[in-house]
Amino acid sequence: MNIIIFGPPGAGKGTQSDFIVKNFNLFKLSTGDLLREEIKKKTPLGLKITSIVNSGSLVSDEIINILIETVISNSKYKNRIIFDGYPRNLSQAKNLNTLLSKYNQKINKVIKLQVSLNVIKKRITGRLTCPKCSKIFNEFFNPPPNNMTCCVGELLKKRDDDNVDVAIKRYETYEKSTEPVLEFYKKMNLVKDLNGEMNIESIQSKISDYLTVIEG
Repeated sequence: MNIIIFGPPGAGKGTQSDFIVKNFNLFKLSTGDLLREEIKKKTPLGLKITSIVNSGSLVSDEIINILIETVISNSKYKNRIIFDGYPRNLSQAKNLNTLLSKYNQKINKVIKLQVSLNVIKKRITGRLTCPKCSKIFNEFFNPPPNNMTCCVGELLKKRDDDNVDVAIKRYETYEKSTEPVLEFYKKMNLVKDLNGEMNIESIQSKISDYLTVIEG
């Protein structure tokens, strides 16, 4: 099965994607990971991507689509992909449908994690990360130790962009850009809304129920 997971920044897409990968033996396709891997390999396309990124520009849909096709066309990943962070716009959604059809595949389910702006603000502004082991705490939902450390001697830190203004902007950008994409999939009766404000275990249980039915 092929799955798409949607949700605003801070909704927990990464956590739930990792859960799905582990429990349903899927491959997580992240455009960010694909871009970084291409840059790392220093392929001709990777060098082009490096130049674009260094100039401050956005990588075009054309380049993203090339990278996406390399995964979809690989028999190792056939019908076992979870798309995280893609498609981001209607053009990409239509292209994804075309590519999947080309390789005799389709999207089986679109999971939308619904989280309010107020909760997103708390998740982002309350986030604290251990610089050594990368463990994440949250001042509101998963409080850190009283001494604000995780690993020995490592003081927990906030990211510079984890502030209210950035949280609101990310949320509004997500809502605006994904609305037509979700409408596209709703017309195919593929979208499953899920309360992303539940605890992690409850969300995982719901997702397991949805995907087990598809597998069966």
